[in-house]
Amino acid sequence: MAEWIYEIVRQGGYLGIVFLMALENIVPPIPSELIMGLGGIAVARGHMEFWPLLLWGTVGVTIGNYILFFMADRLGYERLQPFVERWGRWLTLEWHDIEAAGRFLRRNGHWVVFALRFAPIFRTVISIPAGLAHMPHVKFLIFTAAGAAIWNALLILGGQWLGRALSAAEGFLGWMTLAFVGATLAAYLWRVVRWKPRDQSCSRG
Repeated sequence: MAEWIYEIVRQGGYLGIVFLMALENIVPPIPSELIMGLGGIAVARGHMEFWPLLLWGTVGVTIGNYILFFMADRLGYERLQPFVERWGRWLTLEWHDIEAAGRFLRRNGHWVVFALRFAPIFRTVISIPAGLAHMPHVKFLIFTAAGAAIWNALLILGGQWLGRALSAAEGFLGWMTLAFVGATLAAYLWRVVRWKPRDQSCSRG
């Protein structure tokens, strides 16, 4: 596979996993699927172990989400909205998304924080309305960690299977990894270029 990508994960060790998984929830576009998938391949190769990888990956996810939750809890609507509106292009996020997630949270209860850990984009966005709703911190941490642990376990197992199934096809695995990175980056740049505030889009329509 593309050894330079793999080595970033392997040599960073478990603390590197914590950092990358925390960053994944704050700065796009760093997909957890790639990070934990490569971690799973490292497990298959004997360079990492399943349970420590799962533990530290889950810790990283929880930290990253808690940072967003804590900011929203402390800043509140009035101070957070201008920040989102200013940096929305680079976050590929607008205030409407946060309000929609907040309404969904209020209708379906705090279990939404757990359930949305399995949904791309929304698994990070939901931390903000949860903070704005002043969800109890311990409850948020428990629900986030529980959902993240299940999702991370699936990603690691998938990476293990891939590492074993394609152990004789290193070149193919490398190109597939590069393709995934390239597609993720291209999708993010496309969202940045095409992103328009909802009120701006409506006014032009």
